[in-house]
Amino acid sequence: MSLPTDLTVARTRTELAAARAALEGPVAVVMTMGALHAGHARLIEEARRRAPSVLVTIFLNPLQFGAGEDLARYPRTLDDDLRLAAAAGADVVFAPAPDVVYPDGDPGVRVAAGPLGTVLEGASRPGHFDGVLTVVAKLLHLTRADLALFGQKDAQQLLLVRRMVRDLDLGVDVVAVPTVREDDGLAMSSRNRYLTPFDREVALVLQRALRAGAAAAGEGPSAVRRAARDVLLAEPAARVDYLALVDPHDLADVPEHHRGEALLAVAARVGSTRLIDNVPLVVGRPLD
Repeated sequence: MSLPTDLTVARTRTELAAARAALEGPVAVVMTMGALHAGHARLIEEARRRAPSVLVTIFLNPLQFGAGEDLARYPRTLDDDLRLAAAAGADVVFAPAPDVVYPDGDPGVRVAAGPLGTVLEGASRPGHFDGVLTVVAKLLHLTRADLALFGQKDAQQLLLVRRMVRDLDLGVDVVAVPTVREDDGLAMSSRNRYLTPFDREVALVLQRALRAGAAAAGEGPSAVRRAARDVLLAEPAARVDYLALVDPHDLADVPEHHRGEALLAVAARVGSTRLIDNVPLVVGRPLD
């Protein structure tokens, strides 16, 4: 199948600058690591709805992978990615090699995620969010985007990007897009393709646990945690990394007296694949 002819593909900084200069503003950017799926298409479609020009980045960022993680086996499907991006409404795709983004090799100066980057995913993957924020900052500068769209599935990443944009005065509007799910409820992820049929059935326990927790939200934080934990414990093939009910603004565990917004987040390894998911909740019965 031939590649789309109405899509501009930039691989160097010079090519990106030329392509960006030809775009009418405002410009929306969707940042990806490739292996695009319907969840990415939804981000691109929402970007097209919000802005006259859409730029997609496809860059497998080595800084956000730790020792023993799946950088080497992460799927690389650029031709398919370009077709999906074009069909979803992208005008330009920036698909650089690592030496284009990091011309001097491993960068000596990075963006530090701070305390918010050391909990949940950050506790399991030390340094991960420093790598994420460093590349996001660089890509925001290189693309000169007016708005950037991120999925709610990566809720901690979304919070940190918003915090970085605010703290560093980057002048970009960060837009959250709801999690896109498969028909069976599994959150879409490029890593889902690693799952065997058995693993896929096991992986559904994450969504069942979140639904159980959400159903108990009116009874308070302990009930939410208990309901979700009970579902997870009933599936021994899922090795739970964390289950947390946190304040969506600072990721602190919510106390038992909490009433209001919360985020129920879970991470687990199924087979050889690590999956994450979350659901926003309103916890506790309203005050009389």
